[in-house]
Amino acid sequence: MELIAWGAAIYAVICAVVYFANRAFIYFPDPVRVAPVKLGLTGVEEVELHTADSVTLVGWYTPAKKGKPTILYFHGNASNAANRAPRVDTITQDGFGLFYLNNRGYGGSGGKPTEEKNIADAIAAYDYLFGLGVPASTIVAYGESLGSGQAIQLATKRSLAAIVLESPLTSIIDVARGSYFWLPLGLLITDKYDNEENVQSVTAPVLVLHGEQDGIIPVEMGMRLFRAANEPKRIEIFRKGGHVDLFDHGAWGETKRFVASLGK
Repeated sequence: MELIAWGAAIYAVICAVVYFANRAFIYFPDPVRVAPVKLGLTGVEEVELHTADSVTLVGWYTPAKKGKPTILYFHGNASNAANRAPRVDTITQDGFGLFYLNNRGYGGSGGKPTEEKNIADAIAAYDYLFGLGVPASTIVAYGESLGSGQAIQLATKRSLAAIVLESPLTSIIDVARGSYFWLPLGLLITDKYDNEENVQSVTAPVLVLHGEQDGIIPVEMGMRLFRAANEPKRIEIFRKGGHVDLFDHGAWGETKRFVASLGK
């Protein structure tokens, strides 16, 4: 009986730690702020957004060339604009507009990230673009990894031309269950990003991009999201792709083809 009591006490302590510190396992902020020009990017401007709760967010922006859409980019849990500079360059060199939002705690943005605040900030970034005169019909929300949750929830609250989900998760709970199946995760995790449920409310066209060799978010999650999404939708599986290297395997080319097909 004493061993059972000790085991129960240890289990309770673990549950308490996970509950109060679960965001530390979700977000890995790199707070360093780097100007685009220092990374050799031309035509990309650093902008600041001031949120309703008095937090300053840092974004990178370049306007679209005539006839091109604007990518509203939401990053993953260990990314920021600086370490995605090659992607920024690829996108903007093709004439696409881009607004890359550094989430709270990342890339010079203030505050601490939570699901609720990240979604509110995604809406603020969209409204910023709309305020600049960028038509809703030309805004494509691009969510990489954890950022897929922002793209999906934004699409349930604002009009978009499309959403692109790169290496998306079905939910944080599903990801955590792979390692912590023995914990009551539904009760302990506060930021759930329940993409599989939320995507069912999205009416914009959906493109899912996933690597078959993804060791962080299994390709099966991308396939489940695709099945849950409404038409029109498309999925591209990259046989040799991992979690963060899909641009090296043709993800941007597939994105351009998908976006071009929407007007046909």
